[in-house]
Amino acid sequence: MKMTTTGWKRFGAVVLASAMPLSLLAGCGSESSGKTQITIFNSKMEIQDQMEKMAETYSEDHDVDVEVYYSSDTVSAHMATKYASNEPYTLAMVDAKDVYSLAKDYAVDLSDESWVEQTDQAIAIGGKTYGFPVSIEARGVIYNADPIEKIIGEDFDPEKYATLDEFKALITQLKKGGLATPTAVMKEDWSLAAHYLGEVYEEQEDPAAFIDELHEGKIDLNSNEKFNALMDTFDVLKANNYAADNAISAEREVSEQKLAEGEVAFMFGGNWDWAVINQYEYSKNMGMLPVPQDTDDDSNHKLVGGGSKFFIVDSTENTTEEQRSAAKDFLGWIVNDEAGQSFIVDDCSLVSPFTNNTLEVADPLGASVKEYSDTGMLIPSYNYMPDDHYSVLGAEFQKYLAGEEDRAKFAKGIEAYWKTAKITAPTE
Repeated sequence: MKMTTTGWKRFGAVVLASAMPLSLLAGCGSESSGKTQITIFNSKMEIQDQMEKMAETYSEDHDVDVEVYYSSDTVSAHMATKYASNEPYTLAMVDAKDVYSLAKDYAVDLSDESWVEQTDQAIAIGGKTYGFPVSIEARGVIYNADPIEKIIGEDFDPEKYATLDEFKALITQLKKGGLATPTAVMKEDWSLAAHYLGEVYEEQEDPAAFIDELHEGKIDLNSNEKFNALMDTFDVLKANNYAADNAISAEREVSEQKLAEGEVAFMFGGNWDWAVINQYEYSKNMGMLPVPQDTDDDSNHKLVGGGSKFFIVDSTENTTEEQRSAAKDFLGWIVNDEAGQSFIVDDCSLVSPFTNNTLEVADPLGASVKEYSDTGMLIPSYNYMPDDHYSVLGAEFQKYLAGEEDRAKFAKGIEAYWKTAKITAPTE
């Protein structure tokens, strides 16, 4: 069941006008027809259908009624609206930074739950666990090995292309072999700024300290080794982009289709892109490799990622102990029940962050992420970007992609943004 905030309010008005039990309102009361009622906020659009189907079967199999809701608003704005109206969700799927901002006043301490020992991706604040990790997501360069192997005449081994020189040599070989434009570049602001530019921060020795120095105006990005290494790689992706002549008009779906069907071989992205790729005549001979770059810090052998989306359980007086108990049971079902494990891996095509979930990840991008995660080869995501980071710097990055400004000017735009940005790093 999908319902916007407006729809939710209309729903409440209908309930009140009809003199129906207030227990039907999210977070208010706990029983209807003898069953405890819980509401779940899902902020991951691509699994909304799966969440709704799961809620139906879970409600049938357990002594609880589950309703799932989705909103296209930003998570922080939507949650603020719900708390302001005293209509919180029993369980809310939020981003990492939201856990830090909400935990003290709105989240239950989950430290005593058995699943805490099964993951290293949960969010703890002050020694207490508040954030239940839903999945692991990671970023890197997605590859389709089919067109590569057709030209190089051997199995594609991503480990052979960790440096920029190695990657450039492969690009040259592919072009000589008939693949005129081996790459695709997504123009979306979130891909450019939140994901690619994000790696400039995440691959620093201390990301939080680096961002503090950016905020204080102490960083000269034009002389920063990591910024230049990653931008050197981006320049190679940009120069060999099938849409190089009009890069900021390239549609994501077209890029994903070309990658899926082997018209291009590489595109920066994450395992979430499988939700788009699998809509086409895709190759299963795909995977992810770390962003190739000239560096000696080993970051070119690691993906960037970690826990993605976190459930919190509402602690306010608008939620009853029965509802909180049912919510905890639901989280335990995800981790320990075969049906719950299958829901995450098979139904939602997500990578489980829990060690006891040994189900094989079906899609090749997720399988790559799991392999890197299982071997400790993930650089942690930095989850505390200001809300306007990807829109402001995404627009700046698009200018660079379009050739409207050079690297030096792009760097100055980034520096200018951070000098006035609101720092949202967590307090442990």
